Amino acid sequence: MPFILSFLIALLSVWWIHPLLVKIALDKNIVDNPNARKLQRKPVPVLGGIAVFFGSVIGLGCAGFWYDCSELFIVVVAMMIMLYTGTLDDILDLSPALRFLIEIFTVLLLVYIGGYSLNDFHGLWGIHQIPQYVAVPLTVVAAVGIINAINLMDGVDGLSSGYCILTSIFFGVMFWAVGDWSLSILALVAAGSLIPFFLHNLFGKTSKMFIGDGGTLVMGIVISVFVMRTLTHGTCCEIYDAEHVGLIPFMLAVLSVPVFDTLRVMTTRILKRKSPFHPDKTHLHHMFIRLGCSHAATTLAILLLNLFVALCGWLSNLAGCSIDVQLYIVVIASLLITVGLYNFMEYQIRHKTHLLLILHRFGYRTHLNRTGIFFWLQKKMDRM
Repeated sequence: MPFILSFLIALLSVWWIHPLLVKIALDKNIVDNPNARKLQRKPVPVLGGIAVFFGSVIGLGCAGFWYDCSELFIVVVAMMIMLYTGTLDDILDLSPALRFLIEIFTVLLLVYIGGYSLNDFHGLWGIHQIPQYVAVPLTVVAAVGIINAINLMDGVDGLSSGYCILTSIFFGVMFWAVGDWSLSILALVAAGSLIPFFLHNLFGKTSKMFIGDGGTLVMGIVISVFVMRTLTHGTCCEIYDAEHVGLIPFMLAVLSVPVFDTLRVMTTRILKRKSPFHPDKTHLHHMFIRLGCSHAATTLAILLLNLFVALCGWLSNLAGCSIDVQLYIVVIASLLITVGLYNFMEYQIRHKTHLLLILHRFGYRTHLNRTGIFFWLQKKMDRM
């Protein structure tokens, strides 16, 4: 019952504050303006991260009546640092170097004050606990990578928020199953905070608001905490070792699309002698848009692809595969849905094949904004 109440309080808090933030953003011109690289055609408010942070903190505060969530204080501090950094970046366009320094500092806070660290491989390649001098730089690289991978997913309506809802549910169930109540509550309130935003972002017109860098950095640090907690030596997650569940394969399966797609994009840019941080339209979601898919269909397709990799990892565990084999299966599946699928579809687009015509026709049919159902949903969301 306390879990459900915390979830509902977070959800209702965002539902209440969302229209207020839209009004403030429009009045103060805190908007994301369209340009050649972006997909929207008009300015859109960009304070969604504040709504998500607000709902998460309110939900955690109320959960404190039933459970001791004091260990999450440092996590809330880290979320607040990311919120300020991302919101300032949305408004003032901070330099990438400054953002990276702040992200590294925030991760180090979690390591040295919160005790979160990637210091246990849980039997992968026969490795268990690793020394601190290896664990700390590994944690920083992995966490900063995850934060920026989540940030780079924010390209079409509902994608980053939909993915973070899915990921929070995965981790929430996992932490709940082993009795890690604090982290399961954090996952639940994060999912609850994102749901109203997701619905407005996908179906709203006058109520549409982007999550912005503030929101993606907040969720990036939260998901990094989930990963670090899972791979920290001595936590409840060690229960899975006895069941031969590969925790690192599980992490990679849940993070497959953002991590592997970001690695593909950055590698391609480096091979073309460009900066890996040079913005372009070569992400997986851009490919679906070029095929003519709507934003809703693109979001659904990418979430299903991510679920496919998670399913592959789960089935490999059920089949009795070793932890090492589970990892190889997850990596191969992830490469197939990112590198393989992207290059295959780009070939169809470049050569204007017959398959491309079929995909364009299918993509056109996914545009729900041409149907009465969509207009009904849009009116409902804008009135709330």
